[in-house]
Amino acid sequence: MGRFTVAEFCVGGGGQALGLEAAGFDCVAAVEIDADCCTTLRLNRPQWNVLREDMRLTHGGQWRNVDLFAAGVPCPPFSIAGKQLGTDDDRDLFPEAIRIIKEMKPKAVMLENVPGFASAKFSDYRDMLRIQLLDMGYESDWRVLQAADYGVPQLRPRFILVALPKKQMSFFEWPSPINKQATVGNTLQDLIAQGGWKGADRWVDNAQKIAPTVVGGSKKHGGPDLGPTRARKQWRELGVDGLGIANEPPASDFPAEGFPRLTVRMVARIQGFPDFWKFSGKKTAAYRQVGNAFPPPVASFVGLAIAKAFDGRYPTNNTRKPIQWKLLEQSVPYC
Repeated sequence: MGRFTVAEFCVGGGGQALGLEAAGFDCVAAVEIDADCCTTLRLNRPQWNVLREDMRLTHGGQWRNVDLFAAGVPCPPFSIAGKQLGTDDDRDLFPEAIRIIKEMKPKAVMLENVPGFASAKFSDYRDMLRIQLLDMGYESDWRVLQAADYGVPQLRPRFILVALPKKQMSFFEWPSPINKQATVGNTLQDLIAQGGWKGADRWVDNAQKIAPTVVGGSKKHGGPDLGPTRARKQWRELGVDGLGIANEPPASDFPAEGFPRLTVRMVARIQGFPDFWKFSGKKTAAYRQVGNAFPPPVASFVGLAIAKAFDGRYPTNNTRKPIQWKLLEQSVPYC
């Protein structure tokens, strides 16, 4: 299976882009408006064409005939609490995505959003998007995939829409879940013990579950934490203090029966990021990038399914193997 190209928009901290890279897609454009996110992308992948731009001001014709258009457009309009969209909702960037797809004419489309977009109240809007894609020659399908089914130790459902020309779409199949579910305890075992904490083994034994959905928060609110009251209660059951994010793992003098806070690196692992992926900015900015990310393993499994459809092959059990992140690690200086 050969390599392909992808132009991605609303890239954030790079979760989807990294996952697609693992699936065989070389990034020819990464368009993102947030400065900290752009710095993160450049630190980790200096060879990528990272553009700090508002996608509403970007013309897709400069990447004509790229293999894949991918975007994780902002989710506020489609959250569970979101209202029915109006034509003047400037938070909705799906119309901009459709415009850029028309200009770009990619071979495939991948759109990601919150699971609320799959709810009945947005059915007319989803149908409108699919009709617009059909008018451009793409057949489409969508599904809500659960990150925990793909090696991510977190309850994180995501809406994903894939569109391909009819011939290739006949070969597309959604990836099957992998056999073994990861847990928070096993995922963080080495990191939680890194500072010599005497309660680490007990903590790992207790944390043999998946985490609730990590929430990145918005710039309008204060420092980082692990979500609203209900989520913090679930974190407490895992042995975690969800009221904030720590700078370092628990030290040797931290109470053995205590509830440590997680570091940004720990949360990044729970999101499915490999340890070599660094996040720029201070703790709050770095955590926001992690918390708002699309888990790389999920993006990789979907990307593999798209790549196999390009090749005219049905997916096989090869799509169920864990991602070999070590093969993607690059020696990039980080300050």
